[in-house]
Amino acid sequence: MTLVLAFLAVLLGSILALIPALMRLSSSKMLRIPATAYVEIIRGTPMLVQVLLIYQILNIPLVIIFGLDMGSFVPGLVALLINSSAYISEIIRGGILAVDRGQTEAARSLGLSSTKTMRYIILPQAIKNIFPALGNEFVTIIKETSIFMYLGIAELMYQVGIIKASSPAVTELYITAGILYLLLTYPLSKLMNWIERRLRHADAK
Repeated sequence: MTLVLAFLAVLLGSILALIPALMRLSSSKMLRIPATAYVEIIRGTPMLVQVLLIYQILNIPLVIIFGLDMGSFVPGLVALLINSSAYISEIIRGGILAVDRGQTEAARSLGLSSTKTMRYIILPQAIKNIFPALGNEFVTIIKETSIFMYLGIAELMYQVGIIKASSPAVTELYITAGILYLLLTYPLSKLMNWIERRLRHADAK
């Protein structure tokens, strides 16, 4: 469940993050201001507050699907998507800004529209800058899913809570949970470092 939540947050969050990222890059204040407010509010408030607030707002009744309580899972996933999309939007924006401005000027001089320039020229190049940071965000979200124990979502820390109720070895349980999180995040961190080195090597050729 920990991995499912993290994977969905990064995958769907990346799609949603394109909206505020592109809005913040717009020349229109009508687009920049609300997108900036969204990102700053989400990044400036604790995720636990966001999770509990979404849970109260949605107030979904108990519905069991595939063994999951949708009343807890859906608000938790929505909160995670909102949170991750704000952070990923900044990753995307930074990746786009890192592309040489000359690429945009060259594309426009060839007659490409702003939309086509972004779609076919800028975004493909920005992915190289974005991908390693997305991996780091995935690692962060894996750790942040521990918050969802408060909603009763059966992720890693929720399972620890269940075992703790019938076991006196509380310290050992928390150490084990820490080791499990490390086993999930450390290989992914090393993989992202390897990919980043490969991308840099490819650029150097």
